[in-house]
Amino acid sequence: MAAAAKLRKTQEIAAASRPYARKLKEVLDRTVATAQDISNPLMVKRDVKTVGIVVITSDSGLAGGYNSNLLRKALAEAARFGAGKGFVVIGRKGRDFLRRRDKRIDLEYTQIKDTPAFSEAVRIARAVTEAYIKGIYDEVHLIYQEFVSPAQQRPVCKQLLPIACELGEEKDRRLYLYEPGPDQVLDILLPKYLNTVIYQALMEAKAGEHGARMTAMSSATDNAGELIDELTLTYNRARQAAITREIAEIVGGVNALQA
Repeated sequence: MAAAAKLRKTQEIAAASRPYARKLKEVLDRTVATAQDISNPLMVKRDVKTVGIVVITSDSGLAGGYNSNLLRKALAEAARFGAGKGFVVIGRKGRDFLRRRDKRIDLEYTQIKDTPAFSEAVRIARAVTEAYIKGIYDEVHLIYQEFVSPAQQRPVCKQLLPIACELGEEKDRRLYLYEPGPDQVLDILLPKYLNTVIYQALMEAKAGEHGARMTAMSSATDNAGELIDELTLTYNRARQAAITREIAEIVGGVNALQA
């Protein structure tokens, strides 16, 4: 019941933030298509020597396979990257899991609220951006559970840095004018975009966590009820057998006395 109440609030916020995130990405793509020379360091590709992997897990358990499925995805993606790897872990479950496997953890964030605040996303985005600009990471990927339904979450891996944009066709690039200019607009848009992507991921992850916990606890309650019924039946059968045996012993004793 507690997970269901938390899920309802988080799910509403996650659903409401999706259109904003999509529209911001569209504006970013259009601005990039119009820009003459993209020099912002957040969009410049370089040789990949070290990959940063941001993993969003939960702080507590009792959520079924929510964390284990995500962490398997994280290890599979880390093996695919091949370069040096450093993890930015959000949530105690991911931190403890990676520590036990001697993985490199550069940053960790725990105690994220059940309904994440935008300031938490800004704090994480700022730290990841600084690590990328300083060259600690040449590429950053974000792995989290996307909320599909209370009973279904989908592990997602998306590139966070450098920011990749889809360039439109040539005819679309002439439809927009920017003041003071697309390059200056990009300098403002890119940090906002990163904040929004991480905030959206946090909301999706939390909604998925609450849904997984609600489903897991519901299944546990049903299983416990079935187990109680089975044990009650077994106990009643044993008690009835003991009563029958005692009656048989009494009757046998009475018959022996009468004989």
